Amino acid sequence: MRASLRNLIVALGVSALVVAFPGTPQGANASQPTYDLNTLAGKVASVNGTAGLQIRFSALIEQEADQEDAATVASTITPAYVLSSPLDGKTIAAPAVLVNQDTAAASQNETSIAVDPNNPNRVVASANDYVTRTWSCSVSGTPCSALGDGYSGTYFSNDGGTTWCCSSSDPSKLGTLIPGVERLTGGIYDAGGDPALAFDSSGHVFYAGLGFNRTSAPNTVAVNRGTFDSSGKLSWSQPTFINQTTSPSTLNDKEWIAVDTHTGSQFRDRVYVSWTRFIFNPSKGNYVQSPIFFASSSDGGATFTAPTNISSNVLYDQGSRPVVGADGSVYVFFEGSTRFAQLSSTYVVKSTDGGASFGSPIAVSTLSDIISPANTAFRVNSFPAAAAAPNGSLYVAWSTEVANNATAFGGDPNCTSFIVGTAAVRANCHAAAVYSKSTDGGVTWSAPAPIFATLNASNRTAEGYPATNPDGTTLTAPSAQKVDTFWPGVAVSSSGRVYMSSYGADFVSPWQTCKSSPPPPEGRINCTTLGNYIHNARLDYYVANVGAGTSQKVSTHPINSRYHFGGGFIGDYTDLAVGSDNTFHALWTDTNNVQTVEWWYGLHFTPTKVHQQDVVTASGNF
Repeated sequence: MRASLRNLIVALGVSALVVAFPGTPQGANASQPTYDLNTLAGKVASVNGTAGLQIRFSALIEQEADQEDAATVASTITPAYVLSSPLDGKTIAAPAVLVNQDTAAASQNETSIAVDPNNPNRVVASANDYVTRTWSCSVSGTPCSALGDGYSGTYFSNDGGTTWCCSSSDPSKLGTLIPGVERLTGGIYDAGGDPALAFDSSGHVFYAGLGFNRTSAPNTVAVNRGTFDSSGKLSWSQPTFINQTTSPSTLNDKEWIAVDTHTGSQFRDRVYVSWTRFIFNPSKGNYVQSPIFFASSSDGGATFTAPTNISSNVLYDQGSRPVVGADGSVYVFFEGSTRFAQLSSTYVVKSTDGGASFGSPIAVSTLSDIISPANTAFRVNSFPAAAAAPNGSLYVAWSTEVANNATAFGGDPNCTSFIVGTAAVRANCHAAAVYSKSTDGGVTWSAPAPIFATLNASNRTAEGYPATNPDGTTLTAPSAQKVDTFWPGVAVSSSGRVYMSSYGADFVSPWQTCKSSPPPPEGRINCTTLGNYIHNARLDYYVANVGAGTSQKVSTHPINSRYHFGGGFIGDYTDLAVGSDNTFHALWTDTNNVQTVEWWYGLHFTPTKVHQQDVVTASGNF
């Protein structure tokens, strides 16, 4: 029985429970729900309703599954209240740099970043970009913002991350928004995103992302190739679709991309893409398994090999990350579980023939899937991030639940963490971003160690207490809670400098709730009656030089995750890259910027100041 389920049983006082594992036949009299596989919501419900399963869809897919439908209104909306906190910033403060360039309060989240291996000043970043939700244009009389959805944004810098380009304002001025996937960018899908980036040895950059519909089956993995001209301007090709499908019983999710840039490799400039293929029973809709699939391109992303399953008997998987070693070996890391395993593990598979075949999965370490950090509501995961060093060493990082007094960090099955209703409950445990190292090509791995040991051992800082509630009661500061660290990034320079990064939920403060509001999407901005305060964790972003044993906080003001998606979605991962000059570039989602929203999900507001989700970078060398 999986630990998360066992702890829930203990917490609820249930004396016995028969667990149906994925793919395990149930008794003839067992009641099995039927799921509508034509919709994202049906597929998400199927996975979330599978007993004992720790694996979940990416946060992007889950968010899109419950996304509010756009609606147009004739009158202009003037909000009664816009929820905010006086403790939050008003702008992104230096030395952090705002990467996305929109000025209409759009959301950006889920960050990926890459540095040209031949030019450390050329940096490309990407994010889920909801800028189309704020476009003031119209298509056949319908506001663009009613037609927009989560799209695929990219941004570039030619000066080492000091300044960034470009803005996107409407379907005829896409800037560097990825073309050819979503409808407003000339494609066939409702939405896209889940971005990943990688350069080749010639300075081309490749973008991998998803394309999907919310209420019908078609979905795909897509790869676009980016080219810089002589003036340093980036343009994107039309996409190449991998594993494009219209079958309701499959869904592609959580892809990532890597390119072999190594001079001595016989597979130099080969492009590698891995992703999760969720498979469902076509009649009842129940989840069956979610293996990791893989494809490669030897012609610059123009065509890809037929997709192959590389996860063998590790059936229940998510969050893959391909990495190329200095000798051209390909490693794909992922979170997964075999049938009847008590805990998930971080796994790795290896190919020495350019991705034509892979060895059996090797377990790096067990893990306990993290739940939402204390006093937050956004979706989280324990997917790995990884990188290879020039000397052949491999590094992989992930997040796991550990006891507050932990001395080992391989995941604690005795951590009392579970979900009651929609609330995450944790006792005597916290989330820790940890890493492991291999010096023998991924055969054996060091015991997991915390990336930020001192931070994880610290308690959060309480700020802004006490708070007087509208009902006259008082909210006082909560009891001490260890700092949760999660969503790590890993990057290794060409000289062997190893950087790692993650969020740290290091502050807690009062957040005023909304007692009543219109339904979403209007209710995401307009609150009609204020509610009482609750405890609200706020985040900072940290980077560590692992070899030197030093770290830095690179964000400039604590980040409030309550903005834009009702607190439920601030992304699914963060990222870190490093250039040949040993300068790191960290990229995360920040909410301290305030901008003016007018059009939102097809709704017309009076110009209203709101906090937005931005993608923000900081660079350094230490």
